Order: sequence, then C-alpha cells, then structure tokens
Amino acid sequence: MRKTLAAIIMTTVLSGCQTADETLTTSSTPIAVTGATASAIAGDMASRLAEQVGPAGTTTLKMDKDASEYAAALEASLKGWGYTVIADGKVGKDQKPVEIAWSVDSFDGQVLARVSTPAIALGRAYTATSAGATPASPLSIMQRN
Repeated sequence: MRKTLAAIIMTTVLSGCQTADETLTTSSTPIAVTGATASAIAGDMASRLAEQVGPAGTTTLKMDKDASEYAAALEASLKGWGYTVIADGKVGKDQKPVEIAWSVDSFDGQVLARVSTPAIALGRAYTATSAGATPASPLSIMQRN
C-alpha cells in the first residue's frame, strides 16, 4: 500500500512538472489572394471595420502602399464605404488618419484575414471558392485600450 501511494504521489508530482513550451508557434504562411477571393474577403473585412471605426465622412484611414490585389481590393472597399484612404503616405498636416494594417495568411487550408488599427484588431478565416470566399469562422474582435 505504501509503495502504491508513493507511486501515485510521484506520478502526480512529476506530471505537475511537465510544462508546455512558453513560445507560440503557428503554421500560418503569408499568401497572395487574387481576383474574386481578394474582393470577397476585402469587402467583408471592410464592412466589419466600418462597424468598428469612426463614421465614414469624418474618418480618414491610412494604409501602407502595396501592389497586391488584396490591398487594392481593401482600399477600394473602404472607399466604397465612404472612407478617405491615404495609401501613398502623404498625410496633410491637418489630417489625423487612423492607421490600418492588414495581413492575409494560409492556415489549415483556409485563408486567415486580419485588419487592425491601434484601437482594434479584426480577424476571420475564409474558405476560398470559385466564386470568391465564404466566412469559415465568426469574426474575431479584439479591442485595445
């Protein structure tokens, strides 16, 4: 009985010492989305961002210049929502634009799109289809204070 109890205690103590690696690893890979897929994802992310940032008529957005189809689709979608988008880096001295960053990655066979500002980060997984893309997850919203 004493040996069994000692074995149980040792097993419990040793299993408590096992810790997971503290670093996070991901298997996401930046990808280029094109055509209808880029337009569908950019349109959805722009509409979700519009729900979170200030009103279109008074909020100017600034994004880095990028030659990708997704960047062009995102810029066009945001303009379609009525936002002024600065993509050439030329900000007037009276303008205080909200900076946005974006990324598109491949993760587990899906497309993971993210759009963020200093105050909020949005993310969603999509399944690419021949007609564009469909959301494969709920919208993730992280607010920063």
